[in-house]
Amino acid sequence: MKISNRLLRQLCTVFSLVLCVSVTGAASAQPYPNKAIRLIVAAPPGGTADFLSRILGQNLASVFGQQVVIDNRGGANGIIGENIAAKASPDGYTLLVVPSSYVINPFLYSKVGYDLVKDFAPITQFAAGAWFVVAHPSVPVKTIKEFIAFAKSKKGALTYASTGTGSVGHLGTELLRTLAGFDAVHVPYTGTAPTMVALMAGQADASIVPAIAAVPQAKAGKLKALAVTLLQRSVLLPDVPTVAESGFPGFEVNGWQGLLAPAGTPREVMARLFQEVSRILKLPDVRDRMVASGSDPVGSRPEEFAAYIKVETIKWAKVIKQSGARVD
Repeated sequence: MKISNRLLRQLCTVFSLVLCVSVTGAASAQPYPNKAIRLIVAAPPGGTADFLSRILGQNLASVFGQQVVIDNRGGANGIIGENIAAKASPDGYTLLVVPSSYVINPFLYSKVGYDLVKDFAPITQFAAGAWFVVAHPSVPVKTIKEFIAFAKSKKGALTYASTGTGSVGHLGTELLRTLAGFDAVHVPYTGTAPTMVALMAGQADASIVPAIAAVPQAKAGKLKALAVTLLQRSVLLPDVPTVAESGFPGFEVNGWQGLLAPAGTPREVMARLFQEVSRILKLPDVRDRMVASGSDPVGSRPEEFAAYIKVETIKWAKVIKQSGARVD
């Protein structure tokens, strides 16, 4: 039977469509992941969030056999990166690393553009970050109790530096100040480096700064480490007590890092990500690198991380309201 050219073209078109559907179906049926993953980091390059994200990304790429692209989207205290992730397709190929400012921003800014609960699905809190209460060597104190007594004696003239309005250091000091009942003058800077320069130059009496900045200077005698802000002591300075054990039970300022996905990401994808990240956090090399940077591996389950976000949100909302801190 002779087939006309028109019929032949129609058959070829149908065959091509069937082949395309078959290939597409086969690709979608492949196990996750089958292409590169974009890991948005809501912080600029060079900081703790960036450092830890690269450790995580390198190991996930090795496990998955797919590229993990680190996409630093700092700015507005992380809001820029968080908005990009909130609007991404919920397919597991766009993930978000957030620092603890994630739960602070909605109370500092009049509009953030996303909802903490509705727009994101928690995967795990993968790191807890130790911060230290430090003082300039000229301040005549060795403990938190002595520091508080000294602050009260200054009658509001004590100065404390921070890495910026609304930062962990700012609000952590406000929390301590409120609990202990002393007044102080806040001197905000534009990051950790200028804060440390000012503090060591004696331009401020004290501060709360991350371990990666505090520990070397404390060991060198350029600053006094009075207390650590986590609920447990840091292995980096094991002789320095926690604020909690120094007379303020339950006090915690945790510079944590967490992994989120856009809301609606498939359950099986979320489960796979949690499983692999948990395994990575148990690797000796990963643990050693994290601890050396002042961060402890955590690996909380998604529901545990969701509960922790809720607790942190309530705590910092109260601190911000009491302090009157605003960015806009």
